[in-house]
Amino acid sequence: MLLRVPEVLSPAELARCRAIVEGADWADGKITAGTQSEQVKNNRQLPEDAPASHAARAVVLDALGRSALFITGALPKKTYPPLFNRYDGASNAFGNHVDNSVRTSPVTGAWVRTDLSATLFLSEPAEYDGGELVIEDTFGSQSVKLAAGDLILYPASSVHRVEPVTRGCRLAAFFWVESMVRDDAQRRLLFDLDMSILALRGTDGDTPPVVKLTGCYHNLLRMWADT
Repeated sequence: MLLRVPEVLSPAELARCRAIVEGADWADGKITAGTQSEQVKNNRQLPEDAPASHAARAVVLDALGRSALFITGALPKKTYPPLFNRYDGASNAFGNHVDNSVRTSPVTGAWVRTDLSATLFLSEPAEYDGGELVIEDTFGSQSVKLAAGDLILYPASSVHRVEPVTRGCRLAAFFWVESMVRDDAQRRLLFDLDMSILALRGTDGDTPPVVKLTGCYHNLLRMWADT
């Protein structure tokens, strides 16, 4: 499932996050790359233990905790502490790769199975040329370039890349989610069911059929969830 989550960051949070990372010291993006992805990774990244990373990460995690759509789509069990990257100048692209299946965070020491990948855009599309996130999966090839503050959530098993940035600077946060529901098709079914229930509640209220459908949602989640 490919899910856009709009306005994860408020304008004030976006401004604060950008102010933190823009003035930070950036390192070679290969510091978190695997053996295959390091061959095609050419960007810069904030070190995970840098003070700027801690400060900006807190802003992002607080916003994610308030995002009902993110929680409904991801059903997060664990979230890898968000990282921050930039594409500009000579460090401007990331070729085709697949994210590592399991990651351990030097911040928390926790192992996270990467069921879902997420990119939270911090730069407005007009601020840079190129830089599209291209995701290839069963839904076809999708080119993604969202407004600042918006997030894209997609299966971490997807082949994806970031096209070269030819003007300006592309700033983003990125991270991975271990979901309570490991299977992408099951998560999609639960998401569609939940969205339909919310729509029915908005038009019809909590009628007996809506209550029954809500029970079906929770029984499926109870059946599939690993908590």
